[in-house]
Amino acid sequence: MKSKIKKTATEVLTGLAVGAINGLLGGGGGMLCVPLLEKGLGESVKVSHASTVLVILPVCIAGALVYISEGTAADVPLLPVAVGAVLGGILGSLFLKNASSSAVTVIFALLTIAAGVRSVWR
Repeated sequence: MKSKIKKTATEVLTGLAVGAINGLLGGGGGMLCVPLLEKGLGESVKVSHASTVLVILPVCIAGALVYISEGTAADVPLLPVAVGAVLGGILGSLFLKNASSSAVTVIFALLTIAAGVRSVWR
């Protein structure tokens, strides 16, 4: 019983951390979610990446509603960006299905490092 409570607590804390980062930064929760699912909850590389999309969806919707209600959402070309993002999401999902776990790990690491470097030297 203790291990089930501990696992549930770890899952809730993982969600809290992911949601807080995503809400604070307007994104980035997925960068935190993947390693937390993989290392913290013991999921496989591919399951961690695929599940992150499902975890981030409601987080992004909740964050967007707050940003819109507070008037802090920028006036961006929403429709073209959304269409591109949906198409990219489909292509990325198909790639994940066929990619090796090591390739996914390397790509994720390189993107994470690039995002960090860009943030520092902005």
